[in-house]
Amino acid sequence: MKAIVYSTRPFEINLLNEANNNQHQLTLLDEPLTEKTIELAAGNAAIVVFTNDEVSESIVKKMKELGVKYIATRSVGTDHINKKATEEANIVIANVPSYSPHSIAEHAVMLALALNRKLILASQRVKEFDFRLEGLTGFNLFGKTVGLIGLGTIGKVTAGIFNGFGCNVIAYDIQADNENPNIKMVSLDQLYASADIISLHIPATADDKYLINSQSLAKMKKGVMIINTGRGSLIHTTDALEALNTGQLGYLGADVYENEHGLFFENHRNDAQKDPILLQLLAHPNVIITPHQAFLTIEALKEIAAKTIENLNEFE
Repeated sequence: MKAIVYSTRPFEINLLNEANNNQHQLTLLDEPLTEKTIELAAGNAAIVVFTNDEVSESIVKKMKELGVKYIATRSVGTDHINKKATEEANIVIANVPSYSPHSIAEHAVMLALALNRKLILASQRVKEFDFRLEGLTGFNLFGKTVGLIGLGTIGKVTAGIFNGFGCNVIAYDIQADNENPNIKMVSLDQLYASADIISLHIPATADDKYLINSQSLAKMKKGVMIINTGRGSLIHTTDALEALNTGQLGYLGADVYENEHGLFFENHRNDAQKDPILLQLLAHPNVIITPHQAFLTIEALKEIAAKTIENLNEFE
């Protein structure tokens, strides 16, 4: 099968080629899928995309004109794909339903630890030969209550890590499936009121957009820490900024950002104008933003590549 792969990063090339093992005729592009680059898909039965590729209605219509029959996304989430348009065009979608949940879980816990122990500030000071301890006081994770919103595979792995630190883990999930005695299921309002650290592990849906907003933030403990390795749309960014300014939100660690499309995965260092909301977030010393890299471990990349090729095999 001929397939064109958009938004291919250098660290993916060898892994995709190894997983493919010459089974399919792959064209690997570093360019994202856009209204202009969709023309390059002519003659390909399948298109392989990533989360930064917005598969809009107009692009899907063009896919159909070009004879594309399949879309494989190298991600769990499919919110970047217009499902209604693909159904009307009779184009089949496949995703990577799961991959190395430990990569996401460990990143979430890393963000919590780095925020708590002021790791970024401490590192910056030491590089400048400033060895003062003022402003570096953290807190023990032992005995703290961690609230997980979403208890799927990643949520359960995250729970296990926090349990290992001696944390009390509580969780909320609309489809709770929990037999772990070390995780207590609670209502969402109970979680907001009780948690010292809240970690988000749910997909982006219309119902969950802006789950974290001024109203939900007001229900939380003053100084709460929020970790988001899910999707940027789960947090209303301007409400989070206001809560940071008042101290209601004590710490924010995020691997995703509400307005990351067209920003993340590229170098914008020399842009004349930078995202003003993101600049305000980064001005807070108790905020850490990483560039959607929680998935970026060799184990996860191998699984993503293998499942992507498996999806192409199933299409064929």
